[in-house]
Formats: sequence, C-alpha cells, structure tokens
Amino acid sequence: MSNSVLAAMSGGVDSSAAALMLKNGGYDVSGMTLRLWSACDTPLYKLQSELDAKSVCDTLGIPFYVCDYRKEFCDIVIANFIDAYERGETPNPCVICNKNVKFEFMLREADRLGIERIATGHYAKVERSGDRYIIRKGADDKKDQSYMLAMLTQDQLSRVLFPLGSLTKNEIREIAESSGFSVAHKKDSQDICFIPDGDYVRFIEEQTKKTYPYGDFVSADGSILGKHKGLIRYTTGQRKGLGLALPAPMYVLEKDIEGNRVILGTNEQLFSHECTVCDVNAIATSSFDAPMRADVKVRYSHSAAGAWLYPSDDGCVKVVFDEPQRAITRGQTAAFYDGDILLGGGKIK
Repeated sequence: MSNSVLAAMSGGVDSSAAALMLKNGGYDVSGMTLRLWSACDTPLYKLQSELDAKSVCDTLGIPFYVCDYRKEFCDIVIANFIDAYERGETPNPCVICNKNVKFEFMLREADRLGIERIATGHYAKVERSGDRYIIRKGADDKKDQSYMLAMLTQDQLSRVLFPLGSLTKNEIREIAESSGFSVAHKKDSQDICFIPDGDYVRFIEEQTKKTYPYGDFVSADGSILGKHKGLIRYTTGQRKGLGLALPAPMYVLEKDIEGNRVILGTNEQLFSHECTVCDVNAIATSSFDAPMRADVKVRYSHSAAGAWLYPSDDGCVKVVFDEPQRAITRGQTAAFYDGDILLGGGKIK
C-alpha cells in the first residue's frame, strides 16, 4: 500500500504525537502495540498502555492492532539480559530489543498487513546519504535517542520513519495537548519495561530460581576487603550498596567471574584510555576497515568523547580515547559519532 505506515503505539505521548504528525503529513496510518512482556496480561497494563494507545488511534480515526510477541521477547531480550549478568556484564536491553524485537517484528507485521513503512516515537532522524541510510541525533539534546538505535540494520532503516527527530519534548507535549490527547502529560517511563521497580537482582533471581553465591571483595592487589552477596548485584563504577566499612570510598573496578570476586579500587582507578568493542554494526559506512576519528559514547548518559577507532582482524574495534573515561563497562553499547551522525556501534568487550 503506497504511502502507508504502521506506527508503534506505546500509549505514551511520544508515539501518540508521532502518529498524529504522520496523519497530518498525508500518510495512511495504522497503529500497533506489541505486547512484549508477560505483565502485559494484567488489567493495569492494559489500562495504562494498550487502552491509552487505542484511545489515541480512535481519536485519530486510524486502525489499531495488538500483536503478541511475549515469547519472542522472553527468548531474545530477557534471556540475553540474564545471561549477560551471569557473564559479569551490564547489558543494555533496549538496544537489543530495538534491533531484534521492536523493529524486526513491527516490520514483520507491516509486511503481513501490506504496509510500506513503520514509524516510532524515537528522538532521532533517519535520512538517505548516497547508498546508505544514516541516523542523526535528535534536535532535543536532552532526549536524543540515537544511541539506542546503534545496532539497527540498513534493511530496517530503509523502511523506518522518526517523526519526532526535529522537535523538542516540550513541543511534542504541546502538540499532544492541542489535539486533546489524554496522554499529553503522561510521565515518561524511566525504567526497564520488564523491571518497573528497578530491582533487577530480584528479577533475575525470580526468573532463574537461582541463589548466587557470596564471594570476596578484594583490592586491586588481591587483599580481601570483605564479602559480597553475589556477582550479579554489582556493576563497574558502583559505590553504594557494597555493605563495607572502609577508611576511604571504594568503587567496583571489575568482576572476576571465575574466582567469584569483586575487585574494588579508587575513583581514579576507574578511568581508562581504551576499550575493545565487538559485534560491531556499521551504519553510516559499510564497515570499519581503517583507523578513523570519532566521538564515542560508552553509555546512554555519557557525553561523547573524542577517540581513535582501530579495526582489528577479528572484526572488533579498539577505541583509544584522547582523555581517560570513567567506568567503561563490559556489556554496554559503545556508539560512534561524527558530529551528529551515528556511524555505528557495538558491545564493549
């Protein structure tokens, strides 16, 4: 169907405004909510998400669909999340979900319905540049979500629209309010969707039915400082919640999985000049096959820092920063930028 688009509807203000903007822009719009987590069954979820999304679609006079991908979400996102923590990593489930679940299955449903494109409420821009589709940062620096899209493929980008990329959050709320949407002032979700209370340790223990063994806190020189309560409870840079009485502040430097140890050190020891990034995805270029300059974010909240990227024969990229960066964490996504252009990214090894 020419000029047709399937808009992802979360029941929030961003996706609602995106659907409105698409309709006003002359697109033939349909809305869809992907049911991704088992908690979607609860009446509270349906009231706050699916019913809000349906209300917006009804107001716009567009079709609304709900598709159930809970099993796929658990098999892909939840399993990866738990495995990563058990490997001593700190994962970013939203990056995994965007590539392998949300965009993948939205496109599958679009094909089933005979719809040409999909759209989401991400604060980012997509455009054609030569023979590549590229992502640019959103206009609202505080809301830019390009980092979360670093693993999207060219096939996915060729069919996606980001209507909110040139607007600020305040402008989006004004659009929603002027259109009479009940979600205009709905709070943004701040937590991982499947762990709304933020207690990821409880979540992992409930899912795995495991009790993770205690072990030693040690200093960088191997001196025992006390007992930890299971490796999954700690992440690089963590200071609070260690349960130790120490003469000076100490932070988690790394985790020794084989020895079941958490290595602590000073804040100064958290800084590093380099990291290795694997599972690399190239967006603005076909590959990273020569040394190049980039600004690199090592977590969503990180301010991009200048660095050199050095490709290796195994497909990984060595990142060497101009200045040492704090708490570079295994399992997080590193995103590479040239100004506001997202070059690509990968997982910190």
